[in-house]
Amino acid sequence: MSHPFGVFGPRHPWIGAIGHRLSRSLIKRYAAFRGFHDAASSVAGESAASFRAKLDRGETVYLAGLGVGGHNTGTALIEASQSRGIRLLSNNEEERYTGIKHCSLLPEQTIQVLLTQLRHHGLRPNDVHAYLASWDYTDYIALAVRAILEELPGSLSYLRPSANPDMNASHFWQGITCSRWLTQHLGVTTPIIGMRHHDNHAYFSFGVSPFAGSSDPVMVAVIDGSGDDGAVSLYVVHDGHWTMLYSNRSIFDSPGFLYGYLSSTQGGWTIHSSEGRYMGAAAWGDNNRLTNPYYRRLRQLVYFARNGEIFLNRHWANWHIKGELAPYKNSLADVLGPPIPRHKMWNPDAILNVENVEHSPITRDRVDKAAATQLLFEDVLFHIIEHLIVTTGSHKLVLTGGAALNCVANMRLLEHFNESYYDRNLGQKDMRLQLWMPPVPGDAGTPIGAAYHFALRQGASTGDRLQHAFYCGTAPTLAEIRQALESTPEIAYFTLGNVSRASQRERVADLLAWLVSHNGVVGLYQGVAETGPRALGHRSILANPANPRTRDNLNQLVKFRELVRPLAPMATYEAAHHWFDLSPGASADRYNAYNYMVLTAAARPEAYAVIPAVIHADGTGRVQIVREEHDPFCHAYLKAMGRYIGAEVSVNTSLNVGSPIVQTPEQALTCLKRSKGLTALMMIAAEGDVFLVWHNVSALPKDEGQRLLAMIKGWQAGTRVQNLD
Repeated sequence: MSHPFGVFGPRHPWIGAIGHRLSRSLIKRYAAFRGFHDAASSVAGESAASFRAKLDRGETVYLAGLGVGGHNTGTALIEASQSRGIRLLSNNEEERYTGIKHCSLLPEQTIQVLLTQLRHHGLRPNDVHAYLASWDYTDYIALAVRAILEELPGSLSYLRPSANPDMNASHFWQGITCSRWLTQHLGVTTPIIGMRHHDNHAYFSFGVSPFAGSSDPVMVAVIDGSGDDGAVSLYVVHDGHWTMLYSNRSIFDSPGFLYGYLSSTQGGWTIHSSEGRYMGAAAWGDNNRLTNPYYRRLRQLVYFARNGEIFLNRHWANWHIKGELAPYKNSLADVLGPPIPRHKMWNPDAILNVENVEHSPITRDRVDKAAATQLLFEDVLFHIIEHLIVTTGSHKLVLTGGAALNCVANMRLLEHFNESYYDRNLGQKDMRLQLWMPPVPGDAGTPIGAAYHFALRQGASTGDRLQHAFYCGTAPTLAEIRQALESTPEIAYFTLGNVSRASQRERVADLLAWLVSHNGVVGLYQGVAETGPRALGHRSILANPANPRTRDNLNQLVKFRELVRPLAPMATYEAAHHWFDLSPGASADRYNAYNYMVLTAAARPEAYAVIPAVIHADGTGRVQIVREEHDPFCHAYLKAMGRYIGAEVSVNTSLNVGSPIVQTPEQALTCLKRSKGLTALMMIAAEGDVFLVWHNVSALPKDEGQRLLAMIKGWQAGTRVQNLD
């Protein structure tokens, strides 16, 4: 615990409290008039009672989750029954269809996807029991009113949308007034029930975790930018009974905002696009708390109070008053330098790079700031989680909210709360923290969360544990892929057979591994897309982990992104254990936490010589374990990589170039054409038919597929395969 240094808490808390109480009452009445109801309303109560009655009668009940305002809009669908519990059917992200990252538009396209999925299950829109929103927008509006009133007069800047482009009054309004819009698109009149945002994170993440059903108490921590009534919520779940232990009830004493504003204004990317990049940049900086030139001063930005609470130093920060318009006060600018304004972001001169990192003082300085920010964030996480552990005595933690995407901090939690910690502080021998994070812990996961939240609160059982993340959209059909190929100019392709048959699957996977092991870079487009920000083999770019130049090639010629970005390894279960030091604290359900690229692991010494491309500057890799039962084609590919390079490992990065992960066949082909260094694209239809596609132009470095065809001839000669389909 630190001593207070600075200014903490709001300027006018009593004005904010009065405004919050009055505005909350008024806005809930208006929202109900417009068809948006909170979870405590009579409409929600009647829906809950009806849901319980249906379960008791043995019916299967369907619930739809809706993200209809703020960043990462979308739709989700689950079913619940007494016999099977809850089953996740889909989580459709609007950004995948619009091509707008962190899309905040009404989910028009994913509503159409939802209708398609309902028809697939023999359902109509009025067969869905309830439509549940990922936020209680009425509470968020009241929270925003309170935050503005607490910091008058300067906080009136928040009335300008540019102060917070990603979540402002227009998004609140969109959320509480979209019932008529939804009726028009569904063809039935239905109310929308708003569900508490952090509960949505928590109930879904726990419900699909390996710890659901545990006889031990399980901690659930939601650490976020902001919910609809705060930024940190802590729970304990024991024998199915949920207890909320703490909510910080503050929009600005926020670990997520802390990292987001610093990574954006010092890294040069917009918020929501900055955090992962800055985490990657931190690996290049000084990660020693004793020697980093910024860490000790930057730590004064946070007051580490009793009971795991953290408070923002409002003498240094200014984003609680001006948002993105003027996020620093002079004291913080004296430590870090002036913030990069939004209009200069995405400028190469403002963005971190690591060319000549050992020689460029400017770059050295920037990566040290990134490392200091990462260290401070880890301190915040340790402080919150330690209080939760000491309070509950538990050793099982589900971590969710946007902060759970910081895969390095997740690894540090496991290192910090080890057997020695539990023995020393709790007197528990042979005990350590067990940790799990979902593949979609951020706001793109809260439409699912709203549905899970409603169902679990009404007595549904949790159902199956999560094993993969392939829930976004529908699998591309043979007809859809052929239509895209035939309508896209400058594309050439041939077919490779059908991977639904085991023998052909092995042959196609072997060809893919041959191409990659010979330094081809191949996009893989198959099946239902991943939900969440990580590509996991259904919308991926695959490359050779054995080539130390792969990182530079991918970042410069394929993805057109900063060299600071790491490349992640996908691996078989056996290979992941062989090449990386997987934590015993993530061992639940056969190391399920490593299925989703939300947790890094230290590379073993022997890995550096064999798979250097997937080892980051800090000696870690963001591992993804691939299991045959969940992705038979990728597993076969990795087994073939083992035959060719001596490691069942591949580089795996997302199939996109300056856009969200691709969703449709047309988007995949656009990505192939846009990228300079993508050798080919392998497209697998829902029926199993495989197409190998290339950009048939001769503008360097593209060569009309000549190198690709030469590699295929070499593979045919080596395997004595004389022809392809």
